[in-house]
This record gives sequence, C-alpha cells and structure tokens, in this order.
Amino acid sequence: MRHLLFAATLASCLPLLGCAARCPEPSHAPVPQDDAIVIGQSFVMDSAALGEKRRITVYLPPGYAESRERYPVMYLLDGGAAEDFHHITGIVQVSVANEIMRPLIVIGIENTERRRDLTGPTENEKDKTIAPRVGGSARFRAFLKNELVPRIERDYRSSGERGLMGESLAGLFVLETFFEDPALFGTYLAVSPSLWWNDGFLLARAEPRLKVLSAQGKTLYLTVGGVEDNTEETERMAGILRQHAPAGLIWHYVPFPAEAHGTVYHVGAVHALRLLYARKKTEAGGGG
Repeated sequence: MRHLLFAATLASCLPLLGCAARCPEPSHAPVPQDDAIVIGQSFVMDSAALGEKRRITVYLPPGYAESRERYPVMYLLDGGAAEDFHHITGIVQVSVANEIMRPLIVIGIENTERRRDLTGPTENEKDKTIAPRVGGSARFRAFLKNELVPRIERDYRSSGERGLMGESLAGLFVLETFFEDPALFGTYLAVSPSLWWNDGFLLARAEPRLKVLSAQGKTLYLTVGGVEDNTEETERMAGILRQHAPAGLIWHYVPFPAEAHGTVYHVGAVHALRLLYARKKTEAGGGG
C-alpha cells in the first residue's frame, strides 16, 4: 500500500517537476545599454522671457555627427516626447529614408502651460475658462526669438532655413506669429488652427495686415479637416489669402474633407512636409 501511495504522489508531482525543468525563472536583469533605441536627445534651458525652465527635444538627421552639412530646422510646437515629437519625427525619418524629402533638424518644444503660451489675449469670457492663465503668446514668441532660436543656431548646424509647425491652438500660434513677426521663420505650417479664439480676432485683422505685410520669400501652409469645429474659420482665412495675399508669399491651402480634428494632423503633416521640403529630383537616387 505504501508503494502505491508513493507512486500516486510521485505521479501527481511529475507535471510540476517537468515545468520546473523546462521553464527557467524569469530574468529581472536590466536591459543592456547597448540595446537602447535612441530617437532623439533633449536638454533643459532657463527662459528669462517665461520665467521658468523649458525642456527641448532634438531630432538630428542620420549621419549628422559624421557630416559637415547644414540642415533646415523645423520648430515643433507641442514637441515633447509625450506629445508630437515622435509622431512628426517619424514622418520625417521615413520620408527622408525614402528620398521623398530633404533631411531636417526637428526642435520640439515641450509644454508647461500650453493654453497660456499658445493663445493671445481675449475678450471672450468663454475663452478665459479653458485654463487658469491664457494670453501669453507674445512672451512665448519672445522666448522663441530671443532665446531658443539663437541657441539652436549656435549649437547645431542650421542652414538658416527655419520653419514653425503646430496644430489646433498651436496652429493659431503659427498664424499669429506669421502676422506679428513674419521674419522670424521662413515657413509657417498651421494645421486646423483655432481661429475662433477671441471671437475670430485674427480673421478680422487678416486683410489689413496682409496689405502691409512683408512676406517676400515666405511660405505658408494651411490645412483643416472637413468635419470639425475649425473648418469654417480656416476656409475663411483661405478666402482672405486668395484675395489679399501679398506679392512674394508662397501659400498653400490643402483641406482634407474626410478628416476630423483628431485625424487631420497626421495626414496634413505628411503632405505638408513632403511638399515644403521636397527633395530635388537631381538629388534623388534609384530605388532598390
């Protein structure tokens, strides 16, 4: 009987013993640093204009360290690692690799108080409820002009060709900057801009501002989805540009009727970046 009990006990344990023999303990060792995937770099800078520290993310073209080439720089609003940095640099990376567009340096500006920095003053009481503080766009623009752009052009091999890119409230800031200080950037890329801000103030002053704007050699790209809150105002801005765009301004209005506010950024960014930074045909190589 004892032999039968022992055999039964042993048989019941065999599956466990077999698993122990086949399945090693999970490893909790750290991943070696050599296996890290590095997509960009970042640094923190003190801003006198904003009275705070700001984190800046940087994407450099492949081969940057080995070359002496200078590159266009795209300043990306909402550009933190947890914001649109990976989204936009992914578009750049695959488009450059496929020889569709020129290599770019992308400088992402991570937010601290997004709605403060990207909005101008407003008299609309509803606007004022979207955040504890709004209306700081002039200070944020001073940070870009007097602190960030000079540092990037000092520390990185910029060609001097600068662009500014943003969506929604960031698109509003792009257009405001185009009207307020067009010389600051050469290329302005606004996706689904929140032109309703301050009862459409930017729309109301667009025509008289365009009549005196010095925009020689500047490029403006404007896009919006067809089923979203910003469609009507963006179409109105395109209509004003059709009638009053100054001589020397290169501008594009490319709506995507099938897209909504939450989807138009990707589609618009792919089209805009490939259009505005198209690789010259003489530079392109053959496919494999």
